[in-house]
Amino acid sequence: MLDKTFLQMNTVFISILIEALPFVLIGVLIAGVIQMFVTEEMVARIMPKNKVLAVLFAAFLGAIFPACECGIVPITRRLIAKGVPVFAAIPFMLTGPIINPVVLFSTFVAFGNQWDVMIYRGGLAMVVAVLVGFLLAVQFKNAKVLKNEIHHLSKNPAANETAATIEAQPVSFFNKLKGTFVHAVEEFFSVGKYLVVGALIAAGMQTYVKTSTLLAIGQGEVSSSLVMMGLAFVLSLCSEADAFIASSFQSTFTIGSIVAFLVYGPMLDIKNVLMMLAAFKKKLVLSLIGYITVLVLIGSLFL
Repeated sequence: MLDKTFLQMNTVFISILIEALPFVLIGVLIAGVIQMFVTEEMVARIMPKNKVLAVLFAAFLGAIFPACECGIVPITRRLIAKGVPVFAAIPFMLTGPIINPVVLFSTFVAFGNQWDVMIYRGGLAMVVAVLVGFLLAVQFKNAKVLKNEIHHLSKNPAANETAATIEAQPVSFFNKLKGTFVHAVEEFFSVGKYLVVGALIAAGMQTYVKTSTLLAIGQGEVSSSLVMMGLAFVLSLCSEADAFIASSFQSTFTIGSIVAFLVYGPMLDIKNVLMMLAAFKKKLVLSLIGYITVLVLIGSLFL
């Protein structure tokens, strides 16, 4: 007979997958559309030439993309492959799961229709994303950050032949639409395995690491923010739902540490770190982890 704890972990694992999969599907479909319908020339026309304006433009662009932190990784990879500078693409990736209207409204509702936490969350996310963009502009001027070529070859030769045939055909709307789905399927299987592994690890951490242990550690102002950030990383919640979990800690943690939870989780959790490691070179991912951790921690101390 299976252990009850293992069954609990299995339930958490399945719930994480069910919660994340729709957004991953949306993400790979958008990535497929970008691949087939968005040209390098279009990107060049839209993106401001000035680095500061490009970072700000990309960060605010997240407001109109209701994408989860899982689904936005393949979109970001595709944008970089299309010529969007890394210092602009990453701020978009960081703000997309946080400042979009769906997430902000859920935060407003979760905290009793109060504006303060919602404003703090959106504001800190913007500040962190913009600062990360500026840091990346200095660190990765002309460096290639994509781990693999954007076109993933399937292990199925027939699928490769289909994709190649579509790209060789005249560029009609039907062919572009067909190519969108071919690329979306390839992208889904590319990132899907990392989502499964990340969800499994997150479920195990949620099941076997006691929350009471973390609560006992987080008594100081700095330590409470670190604990909540660690909790956000471990729980790997979807940004559309994490505010309802965060609101349950209002009597235990400071407002700063709760906002840290709400900003850090959508930017960095077990699932999307594994997906980023599959998409980007390790140096970029490690830099992001360092920058985001330090900036969110410092920002939370001012709230």
